[in-house]
Amino acid sequence: MVEGLKAKLGPAPAEVRTALSRHGKMRAGINLSNFLLVSSRTPDGGPAGVSPDMAAALAACLELQLEYVSYENPGKLADAAERDEWDVGLVAAEPQRAAVIDFTAAYAEIEATYLLPPGSPLREVSEVDRTGHRIAAAARTAYGLWLERNVHKAEMVWGNGFDETYKLFIDGKLDALAGLRQKLIEDEARLPGSKLLTGRFMSVQQAIGTPKISSIAIDYLRAFVEAAVESGLVAELIAKHDVIGLTVASREPGRVA
Repeated sequence: MVEGLKAKLGPAPAEVRTALSRHGKMRAGINLSNFLLVSSRTPDGGPAGVSPDMAAALAACLELQLEYVSYENPGKLADAAERDEWDVGLVAAEPQRAAVIDFTAAYAEIEATYLLPPGSPLREVSEVDRTGHRIAAAARTAYGLWLERNVHKAEMVWGNGFDETYKLFIDGKLDALAGLRQKLIEDEARLPGSKLLTGRFMSVQQAIGTPKISSIAIDYLRAFVEAAVESGLVAELIAKHDVIGLTVASREPGRVA
């Protein structure tokens, strides 16, 4: 599949290869906190999953040596864009992050929704953002950044990571826990009587970004992502790692970004 992708894209321009290997290798920033994208570890402890494999496919197309640079959460990965720690970052595209990172279109997406506590009278996603409601969410996640911009009536309560956010939700008796659907399915199973809402408040768009210092490479990266989606590579990687809750990004007009 990768060889076909490489043939479709053709030789990478020399300036693109140079921009993405300024330190001798293509350094790929990987967000370890998203278990749908980094679903396991290699025998030597490195990241394994859909996003590391996407980085490996990109490096193969560019004929560059690959080095993974791992971060414990997407906020730290995004912060590192201005410190020249990585050349491409596999992270959700977000307007706040776009101030320092150029993004491709999404290659995969994940639904974000709400988990409600036992006895909650709420029935629809649209009912959560109401005056007097409190919503727990992990800070600096893509869906958290979206909630910062789009929740206007409810109060946001921010946690540092999924475990702390869940504890805030339980201990504070909050009205809703925001998160990725697949993670919230697990939380629903451990909280008897809780209810996971159907529908979504947004869809997290997983993309490839590059620091603006390497912006000369963005057109090639965008072509790579489009080819990876159209050729079936992304679907193949999702199936390979048996990931439930991650889907190939839609190209339908009007899709939530």
